[in-house]
Amino acid sequence: MKASVVFTVVSVLIAKIASADSCWSQDLGYPCCQSTVDVRYTDKDGLWGVENGNWCDTTTTTTTTSDNTDSDDTTVAAPSGTQFVHSGNPFAGHEFFINPYYTAEVDAAIAQISNSELAAKAEKMKEYSNAIWLDSLKNMNDWLEKNLKGALAQQTSSGKTVLTVFVVYDLPGRDCHALASNGELLANESDMERYKSEYIDIIEGHLKTYNSQPVVLIIEPDSLANMVTNIESTPACADSQKYYFDGHAYLIQKFGVLKHVAMYLDIGHAFWLGWDDNREKASKVYSEVIASGAPGEVRGFADNVANYTPWEDPSLSRGPETEWNPCPDEKRYLEAMYQDFTAAGIKSVYFVSDTSRNGKKTDRKHPGEWCNQTGVGIGARPQASPISGMEYLDAFYWVKPLGESDGTSDESAERYDGYCGHETAMKPAPEAGQWFQAHFEEGIKNANPPL
Repeated sequence: MKASVVFTVVSVLIAKIASADSCWSQDLGYPCCQSTVDVRYTDKDGLWGVENGNWCDTTTTTTTTSDNTDSDDTTVAAPSGTQFVHSGNPFAGHEFFINPYYTAEVDAAIAQISNSELAAKAEKMKEYSNAIWLDSLKNMNDWLEKNLKGALAQQTSSGKTVLTVFVVYDLPGRDCHALASNGELLANESDMERYKSEYIDIIEGHLKTYNSQPVVLIIEPDSLANMVTNIESTPACADSQKYYFDGHAYLIQKFGVLKHVAMYLDIGHAFWLGWDDNREKASKVYSEVIASGAPGEVRGFADNVANYTPWEDPSLSRGPETEWNPCPDEKRYLEAMYQDFTAAGIKSVYFVSDTSRNGKKTDRKHPGEWCNQTGVGIGARPQASPISGMEYLDAFYWVKPLGESDGTSDESAERYDGYCGHETAMKPAPEAGQWFQAHFEEGIKNANPPL
């Protein structure tokens, strides 16, 4: 994947927290409790309460205990509540969790925008949900439970179910056909065991703990699409094949039996698998992968993750301009994939389409250009069942956070990928996942619909 999200807690978030006291939770992006003393949850960080819909540190409001009370006897409640069970469209009927760390990144970006009209557009970005990327062992350990905890606080406060979307993204040999976003785990047996025990099993444990709230998982972007098209042409993909398939089987078995979790396997985009022969191969690959994960179940598939292909482009047709691709936009791609996957016997064929950067055609001269494209525009807002007549389209959603780089344009960098040096790739660009102010401003300026 051309994006490896590294969440940064910037100082802007802390500065906005109104608190008379300092406390350890501020370092994690949460306020100090002002009046709450009831402990809702405890972990290695400390004792958590809920106040104004946010988790907070109860330490600053805990009163001195009486002489006949032993503070070590405090009873701490684990997350509790009725087991949530997905029924129908996993995106429908819920509030979407707003990631506070992305909000902080946007606040920091606004501070750098002098144009008041553009700054107002940027403010609106904080109203919308996007996915949280678990793109390393460290980021998974840092962000998974804290965001589940934040969503639970929002759910407890509002009385409405709150959906959180995570991207599972750390396979051994990750992104075998790219350089900008190679992962930390190598394609070998020892790292495969680490992926299982230090990544998937830990995620599973947290998901089981927070089972009263809905969760969606976008699974391993680019991995299976690479297995469809790049095994023969790219040695690294051939080397990764076993681990990609074994990893998917394992995670489907683990996550696919959790009733509050819905999974979508990544299927690339229209200009990757849209051609007839690629779709035919894909139907076989995805059917076998899903079967290998039994008894776990998969809800469906995610398309256009971190890519720029427009949802609908009536100006394009099957011809020389599109290299004879019968699916030159994401709408036609999903229509074709629905038919192909259904014909292949896949029982659950639903889609979530990433609209975070496809509001308009970019300046790219070839549809395979993926790195920090000029002319980018934020697309349709996150929403369930967005298209009448496409009952198999569960949602438009912002899987890729706008403003986080696809890869560096520095040719001397170890992770430099030539695509990030192409004519229509914005420059200078930071490393994948780092904040890219110019790309963010371009995206909100060209938003369609407008912000």
